[in-house]
Amino acid sequence: MEKIVVVGAGQAGASCVAKLRSEGFTGSITLIGAEHAPPYQRPPLSKAYLMGEMALERLYLRPESYYAENGVTLMLDTAVSAIDRAACVVTAGGKAVPYDHLVLATGSVPRSLPAAIGGELAGVHVVRTLRDVDAMGPGMQPGRRALIVGGGYIGLEAAAVAAKRGMAVTLIEMADRILQRVAAPETSDWFRALHRAHGVVIREGIGLTRLTGEGHVTGAILSDGSEHAVDMVIAGIGITPATALAEAAGLEVANGITLDDRGRTSDPAIWAAGDCAVFPFRGAMIRLESVQNAIDQAEAVARNIMGADAPYVPQPWFWSDQYDVKLQIAGLNTGYDRVVIRDGGTARSHWYYAGATLLAVDAMNDPRAYMVGKRLIEMARSPAPDVVADAGQDLKPLLKA
Repeated sequence: MEKIVVVGAGQAGASCVAKLRSEGFTGSITLIGAEHAPPYQRPPLSKAYLMGEMALERLYLRPESYYAENGVTLMLDTAVSAIDRAACVVTAGGKAVPYDHLVLATGSVPRSLPAAIGGELAGVHVVRTLRDVDAMGPGMQPGRRALIVGGGYIGLEAAAVAAKRGMAVTLIEMADRILQRVAAPETSDWFRALHRAHGVVIREGIGLTRLTGEGHVTGAILSDGSEHAVDMVIAGIGITPATALAEAAGLEVANGITLDDRGRTSDPAIWAAGDCAVFPFRGAMIRLESVQNAIDQAEAVARNIMGADAPYVPQPWFWSDQYDVKLQIAGLNTGYDRVVIRDGGTARSHWYYAGATLLAVDAMNDPRAYMVGKRLIEMARSPAPDVVADAGQDLKPLLKA
């Protein structure tokens, strides 16, 4: 009987095993996860779950009974310490687990603040796992002071939740502007104004020198020399792909586990998917940090293990929830040279062009602009910028043009 082992019980790992079963794979499947909980959704962790608006069980991707009912051996609280490629065996929790195909869905690791500047003090948090969020929840009390380090989407989402819970929030970003790595200045400006309207103090071009406190964080010294009293610090300074296991096994790694366009690693018996993987797209090697990519890539790997032999072509999209704003992003804006603003008042979207080619859309509370933009990008159609900019013109006919 053919044996498939999936390492990593997150969105990618869970999607891979479900697709294998739904596509008719009848062999042995083992899903190994380091966390205590069965596979769960991560995006609601720092939003609805942290706000107390979502129960733990609603986070689960599937009822825990699903795995046994579908013949999936679920090994939780289990670390995989080694891959023996010659023997086709992984060492998990001290046990040897053999495989014919191995899928690495190891995800990513949040960057932590260095211990040398106080990163190990109590009250200093990252946002990645259920345990992380459970640890920070009790400290989010009205009137307390929160420092958010990092002005990417994770930091901004954390700032929004802290502000909604009545905390006094300061966010610092070392770059010249928030969202500098991922969005146009127009989008940065819009979200800066949104947060300031909710009382968040945003300071750009400012870094963290060190945290202070005896055991628990009580203060922060910033790069401009200013000192601030704080009760909680949340680091949203990015993630790194979890590649240590792959590297130790001698697999090719470069800013992620290197894949071909089918999802195979440099070892034809080993595959990968999700945040940990870097793969070819439009003539470059990219790594996509998104739920949708984790699902789509994992399902593509499952089909290819079963013989589909089809390239994985992503249709990138992302989202972020902050206050009462839902940001939806379609496409990748890399290489843009123009941003066209469509301002419908409460609904707004930013359209990224490279020359005459539409690359991406940021839609704020504008699901129609997002839907149309996403379809246009998938169809390789680029509407005239003046048409997009006219908020009084219906976008949907562009799909029929």
